[in-house]
Amino acid sequence: MTRQGERGAAVVDFVLILLVLLPLVVGILQLALVLHVRNTLASAAAEGARHAAVAGSSAPAGRAKVQELVDGALSEDFVRSVTVRPTVVGGAPGYEVVIEADVGVLGLGGGAGIHVQVAGHAVAEASEVAP
Repeated sequence: MTRQGERGAAVVDFVLILLVLLPLVVGILQLALVLHVRNTLASAAAEGARHAAVAGSSAPAGRAKVQELVDGALSEDFVRSVTVRPTVVGGAPGYEVVIEADVGVLGLGGGAGIHVQVAGHAVAEASEVAP
C-alpha cells in the first residue's frame, strides 16, 4: 500500500542516481578507449621501429609497417602523425618511431580530446655478418 505523498518518488530517485552513474560509466568507457588506443599505437611504434631496423630495410619501410598495423586496428581518424627517424639507441645506431594521436570523447571526432604520443625504439642490425 503506497501513500499518496510518495507517488512518483521512484522516477525522482532514478533520475538522481542516473546523474551520478552516467558520468561515471562514460568516464570508464573513455578511459578504456584511450588505453586501447595508446597500447595499440605503442605496439605499432615498436614493431615499426623493429621493421625499420632490420638489415636492408629503411625508415619508409618502418613507416609503412606502422600504417599497416594502425589501419588494421584503429580508425585512421585517430592518428595525427607518424615520424620515423634514425637515432642512437643506447650508444648504437637505430630507429625511433613517434606516433601522435588525438582521441575524441568516446571516439567521436571533433571537439576536445585527449592527446596521445607514443614512441618505439630499435637498434639497427648490422648489414654484414662478422667472421
